[in-house]
Amino acid sequence: MPIEIERKFLVVSDAWRAAAHAVVRMAQGYINDMDALDAGRQRASVRVRIAGEEGFLNLKSRETGHTRQEFDYPIPLADAEALLALCVGGRIDKRRHYVRHGGRLWEIDEFLGDNAGLVVAELELEQADAAFERPAWLGAEVTDAQRYYNLALAARPYSTWSAAERGDE
Repeated sequence: MPIEIERKFLVVSDAWRAAAHAVVRMAQGYINDMDALDAGRQRASVRVRIAGEEGFLNLKSRETGHTRQEFDYPIPLADAEALLALCVGGRIDKRRHYVRHGGRLWEIDEFLGDNAGLVVAELELEQADAAFERPAWLGAEVTDAQRYYNLALAARPYSTWSAAERGDE
């Protein structure tokens, strides 16, 4: 069974941009929504993603935190486009930048559209307590903060958050 161990952090400066070696535009949506998960009617999120010119169908178990089951399948681009049109809630648009730091690959998501202004760094690890070098541009860890999950951002975009939720106060 595929397991994803991922840590998620806010980004506090643009210093990472100089080290970015690739960027991919992404659009994604969800077949189910936060309400179904919160009510316990479903135990996994079902995501459709277009990354560049590739389509994917992804399922993640609903646990909060850094360790979840994840199943990711490539699908034809035309199928991904058709499925994206069927998604509920909002759509996530972002640019994913790939940055190597301390021997690890960081994924920096720069959100667009209704989530513009939010920049989050993700790091996949081989085990939950694996050591990693913390870049200077890395801010607070938000791995356990559900509102930063893409599914939650599709339902309640960053543009609707209060100043306190954004940390502006």
